[in-house]
Amino acid sequence: MSRASLEKKPAEVASMFDGIAARYDLTNDLISLGQDRRWRRLTVDAVAAMPGERVLDLAAGTGTSSEPFAADGAFVVPSDFSIGMLQVGKARRPDLPFVAGDAMRLPFADASFDAVTISFGLRNVADTDVALREMLRVVRPGGRVVICEFSTPTWGPFRKVYQEYLMRALPVVANVVTREKGSYDYLAESIRTWHTQVELAHLLLEAGWEHAAYRNVSGGIVALHRAVRPS
Repeated sequence: MSRASLEKKPAEVASMFDGIAARYDLTNDLISLGQDRRWRRLTVDAVAAMPGERVLDLAAGTGTSSEPFAADGAFVVPSDFSIGMLQVGKARRPDLPFVAGDAMRLPFADASFDAVTISFGLRNVADTDVALREMLRVVRPGGRVVICEFSTPTWGPFRKVYQEYLMRALPVVANVVTREKGSYDYLAESIRTWHTQVELAHLLLEAGWEHAAYRNVSGGIVALHRAVRPS
């Protein structure tokens, strides 16, 4: 399977994720040393969905990020543009309403959700601004967005060590687990070239969201961004 390019063409990225779907969750656990579960729990806490609220979980993959919302009583819709990921998720959790969808052209009506969230997927979208505006469109006035994404470590010496691990060790470990060469080379490069915390906060404001704020997690390896749709 060929890796996707940093142009992030939707068909290429979807095909890449199709190829690693079966071992995606296991690989994430291994390369993050189990921290991905903590990051996802913090995301759920940041969304703070009340029972009965409608939550759109974008780039949901196999639905791992959606399950806590359902467990807390929210009506969660896992959505992803990788059919392979959705198939693995639906086989494991047939009770969840998986929907195929592109973050730049969401197949949902205006103001149809109380909250929208995306974990480790926004950097894989070809046009970040278009995706942020689509998220704004499908959330009701006063609704919120929470983005959990890899970011820029805040301490210089640690940032250098992290980037060395990211570019060298991560692809090697991931390729062994997934048996697919190239996918995690792309993912490592997409993390390295992604926006800083402040840059993403500004993009949220420019897309029409307000009260944008962020929280660094694990020394800035990950950042949680939260914003609200104007009432």
